[in-house]
Amino acid sequence: MEVAIVKYNAGNIYSVVNALRRLGVHPILTDNAEALSKADKVLFPGQGEASTAMAYLKERGLDQVIKTLRQPVLGICIGQQLLCRHSEEGDTDCIGVFDVDVKRFRPKRHEDKVPAMGWNAISDTRSALFKGFGHDEFVYFVHSFYVPLCEWTAARADYILPYSAALHKDNFYTTQFHPEKSGSVGERILKNFLDL
Repeated sequence: MEVAIVKYNAGNIYSVVNALRRLGVHPILTDNAEALSKADKVLFPGQGEASTAMAYLKERGLDQVIKTLRQPVLGICIGQQLLCRHSEEGDTDCIGVFDVDVKRFRPKRHEDKVPAMGWNAISDTRSALFKGFGHDEFVYFVHSFYVPLCEWTAARADYILPYSAALHKDNFYTTQFHPEKSGSVGERILKNFLDL
């Protein structure tokens, strides 16, 4: 199975590479449109800032390529956000697979820290990514922006307010959290994605 990871100058890509290797998969890291189109599965992970990430993708035409992929695609963290319509981070127009806008967390109480960082429960899971899951599973988050609950919400989390911990539409799957840093739960999500 050919697995490609979108290379776009985002941080934290190598922890995803290592997580896949532990599952016996040796992915290619590429910003080549043809290589992405030919892969059996595509991962779009990373940590970074929306406007600089989108600038890199647009410069290489990858924003259009990603939108037209027909194989299973998994967006992780900023990958989830960039697959949405627009982000408040840098007032950025994104790829637009999901017609929803990314918002900044606004603390309501003194103890509300941004970025949201650490382990949190996900619930209401609705997608093949979460096959075999129980009610509340704990996963690892680091983010200052979130996707509101919407028609494509495939899992929810609560921090300051309820939001989309995962999205699903057609062949596009996303997680706001980091499966590659979420222990055995995250490994199961990555395996479920590879099994799609």
